[in-house]
Amino acid sequence: MPQPTTRARPTGHPGYSETLPRAPKSAATARRLVRTACAAWGLHGTAESGALVVSELVANAVRHARRQSIRVVVERTAPRTVRVAVADFSHMLPKLCTPKDDEEGGRGLALVAELAADWGTKERPWGKIVWADLEGRV
Repeated sequence: MPQPTTRARPTGHPGYSETLPRAPKSAATARRLVRTACAAWGLHGTAESGALVVSELVANAVRHARRQSIRVVVERTAPRTVRVAVADFSHMLPKLCTPKDDEEGGRGLALVAELAADWGTKERPWGKIVWADLEGRV
């Protein structure tokens, strides 16, 4: 099983990141990474929302990315703010949509928008990063 890595961030807090296969099973590893980071930072109240958000971001990357790996990053950008991000090699940007009642998919980003204080994308030459900021609760 891959192990999370820790490195110093400009905010002085550690960040956690892991490269994972672009596969549905990677969502479980990403959720563990978020829960581990939130526990280390004493932000236990943010862990479950963060786990749900990262599941949705990973699911989108699994569905739309081009290469066989994705990168999950969890960092503490401020004392009570956790940023969850998923990088992939697709240039297709996610779109917030309103699915019909009988459609099974299309609700993930709405859920992310509801749970996160803010979310967005960063385009990169190689693809994109989709991120969500969660306001920490102790």
